Amino acid sequence: MEIILKEDIIGLGYKNDIVNVKSGYGRNYLIPYGKAVIASPSARKVLAENLRQQARKLEAMKAAAQEKAKAFEGVALEIAAKVSVTGQLYGSVGAAQVVEALAAKGIEVDRKIVTMHEAKRLGDYEATVHFHKEVEVKVPVKVVAENPEVIAPAVEEEEVAAPAVEETVAEAAPAVEEAPAAPAEEEAPAEA
Repeated sequence: MEIILKEDIIGLGYKNDIVNVKSGYGRNYLIPYGKAVIASPSARKVLAENLRQQARKLEAMKAAAQEKAKAFEGVALEIAAKVSVTGQLYGSVGAAQVVEALAAKGIEVDRKIVTMHEAKRLGDYEATVHFHKEVEVKVPVKVVAENPEVIAPAVEEEEVAAPAVEETVAEAAPAVEEAPAAPAEEEAPAEA
């Protein structure tokens, strides 16, 4: 079903876009809540006329969005989260935490225009801020441990433990090779 969006819907499209959606989604949610209209030939003509008349307004909106986007130049976020010993987060880091981190840097953004795949492990991620149909800003997000000393000893233990196991195996291997095979067979029946 083709519809014309009356407002921006993140993940679907922007205002005045003609998009294809499943019939149930269009009939049961978008159209009744006034978020879209059916893309009939007459609705398309009305849309074309409105876009022609609003061309200057749209350019002004795009310029304002680009001005907001300039505030994000060089912005990189570091979000601290509670982490298990294995590096797995308790919960996840999503758009809400990104908005909080931006607010701490003095940049106010509505949570609805920020998208980010939820981070469930430590590492580098990317959040997208959608200001306008043609103006999107990618913000690098680094998820770090709230208390790095909890993770560091666990990693060091693994590094220390691995060579010790290899040395033990290397020492045990010559002992097995030196032992004669015949006495081992004689001992087995004696035990039974």
